[in-house]
Amino acid sequence: MPPIIVVTGSSGGIGRASAIAFGARGNTVVLVARGEKGLAGAAAQVERAGGSAHVMPADVADPDQVFAVADRVEAELGPIDVWVNVAFTSVFSPFDQITPAEYRRVTEVSYLGYVYATMAALKHMKPRDRGTIVQVGSALAYRGIPLQSAYCGAKHAIQGFHEALRCELLHHQSNVHVTMVQMPAVNTPQFSWVLSRLPRHAQPVPPIYQPEFAARGVLFAADHPHRREYWVGASTMVTLAANAIAPGLLDRYLAKTGFDSQQTKQRRDLDAPVNLWEPADGRDGWDFGTHGVFDDTSHERDPQLWASHHHGPIGAAVAGTGALAAAWLWRRR
Repeated sequence: MPPIIVVTGSSGGIGRASAIAFGARGNTVVLVARGEKGLAGAAAQVERAGGSAHVMPADVADPDQVFAVADRVEAELGPIDVWVNVAFTSVFSPFDQITPAEYRRVTEVSYLGYVYATMAALKHMKPRDRGTIVQVGSALAYRGIPLQSAYCGAKHAIQGFHEALRCELLHHQSNVHVTMVQMPAVNTPQFSWVLSRLPRHAQPVPPIYQPEFAARGVLFAADHPHRREYWVGASTMVTLAANAIAPGLLDRYLAKTGFDSQQTKQRRDLDAPVNLWEPADGRDGWDFGTHGVFDDTSHERDPQLWASHHHGPIGAAVAGTGALAAAWLWRRR
C-alpha cells in the first residue's frame, strides 16, 4: 500500500510543490487548504505526477475541521504515514498598522494551525507508535525581520513548540518523529495575495528559490526525521549563523535594508486579492499555481542543500583531512 501523506497549505507554493513531489513517488497525497481552485489544480498535478490525490478542504485555524480531516483520512484511506504542515498567512505591514484581528488571524493560521494539525496527527500516530510530522518553518523562526512581525512571531512560536514536543516524544522513546525544515525566501504566490500595506508590491528577500527546491528539503526531512531540523539554502545558513554570532549588528543591518528589500519597484495593486480571511481564488475563481511572479530571479538549486543532507560523509571527509594534515605535520616535525 502506498504511503499516505497529508499536506496542509497544498493549494500553492511549497505545500503544492511538496504534494506533487510526493505524488511522483506514487504516494497517496491528501491535499488540505481552503481554495477550491488551487486544490483542484494541485490534485490534477499530483495525479499527473503518478500519485493518488484526495482533496479535503479545511481551514487549519479551526481545530474541528483539522481533526475531521485526520479522522476521515484514517477511516477512508488508511493510517497516516507523514503529515506535513505548511499552511500559513501573513500581513506585510509596519507593526503599528496591523489590527488586533489581523494579528490574531495570522497567529491562528500560521502557528495554531500547526498545533491543531500536529494534535490531530498524533491522535492516530501515537497509539500505533509510528509516523512522521514535518513542520515547514523558515529562517524567520530564528531571525525576525521588519514588516513581518506577525509571521515572524508565528514561526518563532512553532520553533519553541516543536522543540518541546520533540523532547516529550524522546522522553517516551516514541517511534513517532517530528522534524522541522527552515526555509529561505521562496517564489510562492503569497506575494500576490498577501494582505499588504506597503507602497510597492511585496517580494521575498533575495536570494529567492523555487518551490521545487524547497520541496526537496521537505521530502528529505520526511524520509530522515531523526534530525531535529534542516536548513534549506545558503541564505538560511548564513542568516542563522549571523544571528547567532552578532544579532545586534543584524538588527541594524535589517533596519537599514529590510524595508526596501521586501518590495519591488512596482506599485502595489490596490485591487489585488487578499487571502487572510478567505481563499485568494474565491474572488477571481482561478488557480494561482505553484509559483509566484519571481521566476526570472529564482534559483532552482544550491549546493548547501546537498551538504545539509550529507552531514555524515562531509564530517568524515573533514575528519579524514584533519587526520592526514596532523600526520603530515607530525612527520615534518
